[in-house]
Amino acid sequence: MSYMLLIIEPTEQRATRTEVEGREVYARMQRFGESLKAEGKLKAVESLASQRDAVRVSTRGGKAQLLDGPFAEAKEMIGGFFLLDGVNRDEALAIAQRCPAAEWATVEVRALAPCFM
Repeated sequence: MSYMLLIIEPTEQRATRTEVEGREVYARMQRFGESLKAEGKLKAVESLASQRDAVRVSTRGGKAQLLDGPFAEAKEMIGGFFLLDGVNRDEALAIAQRCPAAEWATVEVRALAPCFM
């Protein structure tokens, strides 16, 4: 089965780090990803840019609405993800607990499934 680990972090947390601290955090996450890859459990991994440059798109009544970031109402943002493959729920939870981001963010564990389930 496939699971996604979503890294949910406070929106302005990255701005509180120095460049050196940011690079250290990023390196820790890269090492974690490499360990999952070596275990044969990693399908994909990406870090996401800040939501300052994001755009939310919705369509209501046939009309597209675009909302430029940053989003004032948002207290958290998805900072990145790890897509795991060939693991069960217990394994995904154990991997999430090993994730360095669990120390400064929340790691949400979600199974991949059709949206009608």
